[in-house]
Amino acid sequence: MTSNDDDDGAASTLPRRQLGRLLREEREKDGLTIEVAAKLADLSKSALQRLEAGRNQRIQKQDVRALCEVYGVDPADSTQAIELAEQARSKSWYHAFGGLFSNEFNMYIGLEASARHLVFYHEQVPGLLQTRDYARALIGAFYRDGTSEDIERRVEVRMRRQHIVTRRSGRLGIEVLLHESALHRVIGNRKVMATQLRHLAEIGKLPTVSIRIHPYDAGLTWGILHGQFVLLDFGIDSRGKPVEPPIVYLEGGPSSDVYLEKPDEIQRYDELASGIRDSCLSENDTRDLLRRVAKEHERDY
Repeated sequence: MTSNDDDDGAASTLPRRQLGRLLREEREKDGLTIEVAAKLADLSKSALQRLEAGRNQRIQKQDVRALCEVYGVDPADSTQAIELAEQARSKSWYHAFGGLFSNEFNMYIGLEASARHLVFYHEQVPGLLQTRDYARALIGAFYRDGTSEDIERRVEVRMRRQHIVTRRSGRLGIEVLLHESALHRVIGNRKVMATQLRHLAEIGKLPTVSIRIHPYDAGLTWGILHGQFVLLDFGIDSRGKPVEPPIVYLEGGPSSDVYLEKPDEIQRYDELASGIRDSCLSENDTRDLLRRVAKEHERDY
């Protein structure tokens, strides 16, 4: 994969979200409801809702111009909005695999590629660090009625996403807080598990990757079963301002995925991650445990 693939992965999702946030802030500044603003710009309410949420993949520049005129946006900001609309029309590499995933997950792939730092709490190996066989076993189990061709295409998307972990420039910072159960829950077979755990032990040596095990004996952080989550941070621009506010992604499994964006929600998950982190093994102890459990799997196949 070339570096252009990564650029394309971030090309449309982040500008869509930035454009949506700009338009939402301008509408709220004018005190207009979505219904009123949509009517004034000759748009449907649902179209404006999708635009503000960054989920409209067919953005029309004339719609953006109309909204800027309705809100009385100054020329500089109007120009920025049109430029974002133009960037948002770019096709990302994963559009070649269209129809395989929900719009919510397609958005996550783009956000993942745009992020500068990710914090995972997972009870299975995150997709960015999965081996091909581990990914195939998980995907095949979930898409039980899928054809082998569709499953392989999904596996290929997962493998291509991983380039952002090892690319030479603009590497993504990754922190994985992995529950110990992920080491023992057999995905595929024990040979697959042994290979996967050894892969984690090796990739965790990268300066941009931190993997720490949250052991069984740490109990329940905050006394609750909180489930898996991902914190996405998009870094700061040349002026020291956030490129895009951080978000929390909750993968929905059989149901819809959820994105949390309110500052108090972000803070709560940031504090939760900190609580989990405080009771995790060190990176060195984690690697030792990964290799030890890998040997146990190897003895049993």
